Parts: sequence; C-alpha cells; structure tokens
Amino acid sequence: MTDTEALKRRAAARALEEVTDGMILGLGTGSTVAHFLQLLGEALEQGSITRVIGVPSSIRTGREAGELGIPLSTLAEHPILDLTVDGADEVTPDLDLIKGMGGALLREKIVAQASRRFVIIGDEGKAVTRMGTVSPLPVEVVDWGWSGHVAYLEGLGAEVAVRKSDDGSPLKSDNGNLILHCRFPDGIDAPGLLDQELHARAGVVETGLFLGLADEAILAGAADVRVLRRDP
Repeated sequence: MTDTEALKRRAAARALEEVTDGMILGLGTGSTVAHFLQLLGEALEQGSITRVIGVPSSIRTGREAGELGIPLSTLAEHPILDLTVDGADEVTPDLDLIKGMGGALLREKIVAQASRRFVIIGDEGKAVTRMGTVSPLPVEVVDWGWSGHVAYLEGLGAEVAVRKSDDGSPLKSDNGNLILHCRFPDGIDAPGLLDQELHARAGVVETGLFLGLADEAILAGAADVRVLRRDP
C-alpha cells in the first residue's frame, strides 16, 4: 500500500467510528471510499457493526459494496439517510468541495442532499485554500450539443477536456452523459457564481461544485488525522 493509500485508509477508519448500528448509510464513490467499504464490510462480518443498510451513489460502489457483503437499498426505499461518507477532490477550510473525478458527481450530490450528515474523507493533499487549484472541475452535460458548452466554458477561462475511458473513447456517466473536465489555471474566483451560471445553462446536468453541503471533513496526514467541522 502506498503512503497516500495508507492515509486514505486512516481517514476511512476514523469515519467508520461515526457509524452506529441500524444506520442507513449513503455510500460515496472513489478510491478513498473503497477503503471505507472494505472496513465497513469487515465490521459487519465481525459483528462489531450490525443492521446497516447502504445506498450507493454509483454502479461501481454498488458492485463493490455487494461483493463485500454490505446490504444495499435505494433512495426510493430510504429517502432520508442518516450519514453519507464520500471522498472529495478538493476541500476548502469552509468545507466547500470539488467532487466528481470518479465520474459520479450527479448521483453523489443527490445522495449528499438526502443525508442528515455528510462526511468527507481523504488525505491532506485534498486540502486547498482556493478552489480549482489542484483538481479540474467536472461538469456533466448531455450528449446533444455538448461542444457548445466547451466554447462557453473556455469563454469563462477554463481549459476543457472531455473525460475519456481507458480505451480512449468519451466516458459516459452512470446517467449516460458526458463529463467535461474544466481546469482554471488561476483557480476559481467565485465558485458560487460559477455554479449558478452553469446550472442556468440548458444541457448542463450538474457540476462538481459541492458548496455548503459537507458537515465534516476527515483529512489524514503523516502526523495526525484532522477533523474539520462546519460552523453551526
């Protein structure tokens, strides 16, 4: 296990302490969440945690959780989640996030909004003071007319690339949409305004800006694990 993966696992282990018997859990997507799923599966198998039901935010997470023996359900059956644990690509001190590099930003946001508590896990490398300085911003768009969004985003100062699959073809989200990766060379000046502008544009399905949603971020570093909490 690499040093980064070890840090992700430390953050995941700390998040597992937030899980109690009988919870309905939102399960995020990505490499850090994979550690959380493994630890949760082990806890269920050992009986240290019982009666937990998970609601996955992607097909990938549903498959991984099922293989680990985690009982699964849907938002239709459980519209309110006790706790969601997910990763992030950037975390600011105010707990605003860029998410979606795992390709599941729309479903991740739906699951987050259905949660009583939304907890982010990751390594310290995800901490930023200015959004867009480490990660590109994923933007999910419908297929039809997608190239018009590229020109629009470039007009906003972004360098835009279509997310590709391993075989070089455009990656489709679980919803059948394209994902544009938008890199802002100097970071994002006004994330809230950008989010509003993109949501007002026909054909944009969702953005990777998760603003005002996270309640807590657990960030593991070489020396310790920091827990950031949103002010009440």
